[in-house]
Amino acid sequence: MVTNGNISPSTLSVKDLPWQIDWDKDRCTLCGRCTAVCPVHAIELGVYRKRHIELPSLDAGLARNNGGSNVYQIFQGIRQKTDPAYACVGCAACSLVCPNDCIIPRRSDEADKLKFHVNQGGQPRRRGGRRNVRDVGQGGILDQIKFTRISMLTDPALDAGRHEFEVRTLLGRVLPPEESLRLYREQGWAPPVREIYPLVIGAMSFGALSPNMWEGLQMGVAYLNEELGMPVRMCTGEGGCPPRLLRSRFLKYVILQIASGYFGWDEIIHALPDMQEDPCAVEIKYGQGAKPGDGGLLMWYKVNKLIAAIRGVPPGVSLPSPPTHQTKYSIEEAVAKMIQSMYMAWGFRVPVYPKISGSSTALAVLNNLTRNPYAAGLAIDGEDGGTGAAYNVSMDHMGHPIASNLRDCYLNLVKLGKQNEIPLFAGGGIGKNGNLAANAAALIMLGASAVQTGKYMMQAAAGCLGSESDRCNICNIGLCPKGITSQDPRLYRRLDPEKVAERVVDIYLSFDTELRKILAPLGRSTSLPIGMSDALAINDHNAAERLQIKYVV
Repeated sequence: MVTNGNISPSTLSVKDLPWQIDWDKDRCTLCGRCTAVCPVHAIELGVYRKRHIELPSLDAGLARNNGGSNVYQIFQGIRQKTDPAYACVGCAACSLVCPNDCIIPRRSDEADKLKFHVNQGGQPRRRGGRRNVRDVGQGGILDQIKFTRISMLTDPALDAGRHEFEVRTLLGRVLPPEESLRLYREQGWAPPVREIYPLVIGAMSFGALSPNMWEGLQMGVAYLNEELGMPVRMCTGEGGCPPRLLRSRFLKYVILQIASGYFGWDEIIHALPDMQEDPCAVEIKYGQGAKPGDGGLLMWYKVNKLIAAIRGVPPGVSLPSPPTHQTKYSIEEAVAKMIQSMYMAWGFRVPVYPKISGSSTALAVLNNLTRNPYAAGLAIDGEDGGTGAAYNVSMDHMGHPIASNLRDCYLNLVKLGKQNEIPLFAGGGIGKNGNLAANAAALIMLGASAVQTGKYMMQAAAGCLGSESDRCNICNIGLCPKGITSQDPRLYRRLDPEKVAERVVDIYLSFDTELRKILAPLGRSTSLPIGMSDALAINDHNAAERLQIKYVV
């Protein structure tokens, strides 16, 4: 940005920005919709002065060598700002509202120089979305896995609609009968177990999402359960939830999350005596895949009075959750203090399990959980998981891929003979390229009892404009152009919660059909093929060896 004719170190030209606004002057009617809707104020109305040279007419009475005259024309138009603080994020909200199709952002044809200037004020860049993927079209390991075991003689599976078997999984510790009987005799208690659908809407908090988006997801989940008989569950994320949900019958479709910030738990504890239903489960978050070293973060832009009241904090302050619980100094202590205390809060009726980020310490956590009957499972979040706010360095350079981390944990359970006792829930980048059912089936056959997905729901159910090539991804500052992750009424009123609910139902119905289409030929028409890795193959020799599946060419 040039000030008083001086060029500063952060001065950029439009050519240096990753997104450049292409504006057609002749078609524009200057209605102002594009400038009004731009979430980052990257464009503004500008005044231009243009010089025209008027040549004299070549009448017979005029000499051919007469000079022309200068005529200056003043007109208004759209100008793109080059200040890094107002750089275009490529969301194309301007083109969505333009009545004349005269404006659109286009990606720069050279290296992005903005990334060298976004750390103004000594702060590294934070953003929402997922990691920057260089080869978006290539897909990850999950997208390369093929399903090769097809029982053509017993079930050709020509029509997925013919397969009427129930697609269900279990959430909760499934102890051997003799162990469960011993616990019941000694303590009058047996581990609670829930039958749920194997695709869980992952943790996205009331605060990270807008009220309309959160309500739309809840409405969709309720319809799937009560009208279609699909036991779909949604995790609240950290930060509690609206008091009316805690006191409603819909709470049984919800997994309540407690995390290291303990935000929102005062509200939940106060609502315990008035709860009509128990929650489906309690998830204790120790880490997230998208920012395994950071913990959670809700930036001050989104902490309005409602969010502050629910979370028990002053409005307008950033809410970071530490990377680990303050009460956790060892895995054993975490089980004793956190998991058992949550069981006690609900009278040992609700399953409680921890969620960790995919890392080399996942096996250590799992080994400790196997020795305690209170642990109802383990959720692992891989490096490609989405986030509402994280440092670039943690999103792009920290974490562990979910496929290999999950596989290590499952094979470890096999060695201990407990693969049918402790369910593993996998998340992180599932459906990243749109292959939701295929990715989920691959993870189930690698050892997952269920999968969790979050950003896929935002992209498919609400039309999120962000992408893995770093388009939009401003979830962290509450300026979402679709109103999905904003707490500003002017933005989130753009989103119709009933339309979101309709799309959630559509997503689950189509996912169910695709999953059945994959599972039916395996000859497993009564239960999920958890750990059935002989049905998988991949054309990458190193990946096949690492995951212990077939290598095909």
